[in-house]
Amino acid sequence: MRIVVARCQVDYAGRLTAHLPMATRVLMIKADGSVLVHSDGGSYKPLNWMSPPATFREGTSDEGQVEWTVSATKSDDTLRILIEEVHSDSSHELGIDPGLQKDGVEKHLQELLADHPASLAEGLSLVRREFPTAIGPVDLMCRDEAGLSVAVEVKRRGDIDGVEQLTRYLELLNRDPLLVARGPVRGIFAAQEIKPQARVLATDRGIACAVVDYDALRGMDDVESRLF
Repeated sequence: MRIVVARCQVDYAGRLTAHLPMATRVLMIKADGSVLVHSDGGSYKPLNWMSPPATFREGTSDEGQVEWTVSATKSDDTLRILIEEVHSDSSHELGIDPGLQKDGVEKHLQELLADHPASLAEGLSLVRREFPTAIGPVDLMCRDEAGLSVAVEVKRRGDIDGVEQLTRYLELLNRDPLLVARGPVRGIFAAQEIKPQARVLATDRGIACAVVDYDALRGMDDVESRLF
């Protein structure tokens, strides 16, 4: 990765036209070919950028200033950066990134709920994780106190798409004579946070909602230390 701090002017031409007047900014050229222009603000989002695949050319303008031209490979879009003064220019070999490892993502939630299915509903026991269907696996297949099958879909944040997904699973599962021998398969939609629209849709379709306390499942929530 090459990182340049410079006083520059930036012009984008193609599907849209954008202009950034002369000012000091951070220019980033990544190994994947992307070029990003950042200011000292605006959070993580660049002011302008060119995504790969693209070609990068460094030259000199008619006025004798350093000029970068970044041209998109699959379109006529062009990012032109005119550099008036360079404050810093450094290159770094970052190597292969292992990727972001989030704490509390769906896989970990699924593992925790598989160990503690009764936290979703009293008397619930695990039958199998990743129970197969024709359109993909259900996160957890459980059984309630009456011996009825219960399909559980686990999300970090529960929205309408998750409810729709569980609805499709239930439709297929309820065609299995072995699963419905004692009664229909019901569903539980489990998430750390469930959006109101998703809760309304789930209720309308007879799907129970369960808000998951991640810290409590991990044994990190000390109930005795709570004020309320």
